[in-house]
Amino acid sequence: MTTDTTSAWTTTDDAVGYDDRLLRGAGLRLRATTDADLPVLGAWNTADHAAMQQDRVKPRPGASVEDMFRTWSSNSASSTDTGFSIVTLDSDELIGHTNLYATAPHTRSATFTIMLGPGHVGRGHGVEATRLMLGYAFAELGLHPVELQTTAFNDRAIRAYEKAGFTVEGRRREVVFHAGRFHDHVLMGVLAREFSAAP
Repeated sequence: MTTDTTSAWTTTDDAVGYDDRLLRGAGLRLRATTDADLPVLGAWNTADHAAMQQDRVKPRPGASVEDMFRTWSSNSASSTDTGFSIVTLDSDELIGHTNLYATAPHTRSATFTIMLGPGHVGRGHGVEATRLMLGYAFAELGLHPVELQTTAFNDRAIRAYEKAGFTVEGRRREVVFHAGRFHDHVLMGVLAREFSAAP
């Protein structure tokens, strides 16, 4: 997806507002995660979607989940994680969180995750937020491939990831155990050049 964030800069004015353009979409924006966000994100992470968010349904104390989001979203220079809260443009309502983790400088790769809160799924928010994070990954972090994995039964997520630009690259067979049986992980990825070429 080509945007003005990838055009050549020739003046100071070209750079002014870049961060806003980079992290803002048509209806959403990505912003730093605040302390006020953490309890909400923690509650969503332990809600009734645990089988799609975790390899094992194992409720954790709220404080430890909040610490996890705090670490993912610290965005410190020494961290290999980059995390943002997802909010609506019109009301600044928190609707989710997205993260790039395990960034490997030598391969310029990272793994993508996203979580939307209950009530915010199925509205196109996931596709828009994913595209925003991919734009950031390629235009600002200089990543080349971004990958993810999700359970094969998470069909809504797979469709959303495909709409955002990901391609199914393979499967890890029967690596997740839920409800008394094994399930596959679907491996997906997108390259910088594929994302830039998308309409």
